Amino acid sequence: MATDTQRPAILSAQTRPSLCFVAHFAYGALQGGDGGHIGGVERQTSLMARWFARRGYRVSMVTWDEGQADGVEIDGVRVFKMCPQDAGLPGLRFLWPRWSSLNAALKRADADVYYHNCGEYVTGQVAFWCCRHGRKFVYSAASDPDCDARLPEMTKLRERLLYRYGLKHADRVIVQTRRQQEMLRRGFGRDSVVVPMPCPGPSDAEYAARQWNGSGQKRVLWIGRICEVKRPDLLLDLAQACPEVHFDVVGPIAETPYVRGVAERAKTMANVTLHGPASRAQVSEFYENAPLMCCTSAFEGFPNTFLEAWSYGVPVVSTVDPDHLIAEKGLGHVGADCAELAAGIRELLETPELRRTASQAARAYYAEVHAVDSAMAHFERIVCGVGAVERGA
Repeated sequence: MATDTQRPAILSAQTRPSLCFVAHFAYGALQGGDGGHIGGVERQTSLMARWFARRGYRVSMVTWDEGQADGVEIDGVRVFKMCPQDAGLPGLRFLWPRWSSLNAALKRADADVYYHNCGEYVTGQVAFWCCRHGRKFVYSAASDPDCDARLPEMTKLRERLLYRYGLKHADRVIVQTRRQQEMLRRGFGRDSVVVPMPCPGPSDAEYAARQWNGSGQKRVLWIGRICEVKRPDLLLDLAQACPEVHFDVVGPIAETPYVRGVAERAKTMANVTLHGPASRAQVSEFYENAPLMCCTSAFEGFPNTFLEAWSYGVPVVSTVDPDHLIAEKGLGHVGADCAELAAGIRELLETPELRRTASQAARAYYAEVHAVDSAMAHFERIVCGVGAVERGA
């Protein structure tokens, strides 16, 4: 398995490459707001950009125009804007002004290395610009569908063609799990490196192991986008099967028939609270007070919610298990269906010592692998390795 330890050592301050993060929706996350589209990828990319800026790198980011001044600097990161997301005429705006404004922003950023996370047509657009202008491109896969040769989440031919181009021409491809690495190798003939993603969490000084005695604490947290792939309907089945447990559901409620159906059903259940979207401070409170977190997704890559939960010592009961970590390291419980999830929840909630052991394992795994400085050291080696090739080092 390829690892980042094969990359050259960190470069000196004088020879560090400049970096540009291409993240269309990340302006809100970078400026610290809670409005707009702010998901795990946006928060993670903003965290990474700030980290590199604090280390003395010249860092920029390309985002949609959300009313900010072009070139505005936030925490050491210069933001170059494209067009507004809704600009242009349907059918034409793919080329102008979206692609044209992306190219212009990439040029103004003038970086040595460009980074993009999440498989989409933008992957190919950035790779194409980098190839034409002699710059380096690092691509990071966000989930299993990004590594699936069928590209099930990309419905348009141009999306699939551009993504395949970007994947082929990236100077380095990053994945989150060994499963994704093998999928890329088999499906695309593309080598990649497995790198743990960073996640902010309580420091050792801030973190105190919570003594949970099992009384009055039969609650389970479900957090994420309320959409079909996350299967909140399965969570409601689970709540019906576990009437003695209270389920807190946190996430934005979109105006779609599926989501409306989920919301209407949830409101009829006494042991389900539908909280809607939450600020970052509120999300932290949910983790701090949750004995367990549940994931009911059909598929995932490596969910940021897992890392966030483990940073607070919250075990995860889940339908997905990235690289079998939950099962092998005792970070919670894995279940394929409602009955298996219910059994895992009951076992952990009703056995305080078992839950406490899982909590300690979760926190220890997070601190060792995904704490920000530990994880970002891997990214720094990769970026500097790519940048060193660029500069002929």
